[in-house]
Amino acid sequence: VQLQASGGGLVQTGGSLTLSCRCSRRTCSNNGMGWFRQAPGKEREFVATVGWNGGNRFYADSVKGRFTISRDSAQNTVYLQMNSLKPEDTGVYYCAASRYATGTSQAGNVAYWGQGTQVTVSS
Repeated sequence: VQLQASGGGLVQTGGSLTLSCRCSRRTCSNNGMGWFRQAPGKEREFVATVGWNGGNRFYADSVKGRFTISRDSAQNTVYLQMNSLKPEDTGVYYCAASRYATGTSQAGNVAYWGQGTQVTVSS
């Protein structure tokens, strides 16, 4: 089982970043996928999720309209395009494979976690 996240970095307020999560075919081809994040001193929180076929996209209210989740099934890769970044978006972002084909916003429904990638937004 492998979920390899990349794309984090340091960006100024208002900037953009795109995170990528490459997963093994067996891990994510029939699973919903998602992104969660964790800021220092805070609990891990849901960011976005997408179903196994690219549908059923759902976002946290805090990122709606700014972030876009997508997946390329041929490449077994899930993306998180982040625009208009704010300092409160700072944290470690984790890629996740859901237990369900429709995706999930609940950490308890995550079957596999990837390693995190740090996103820092400076004010």
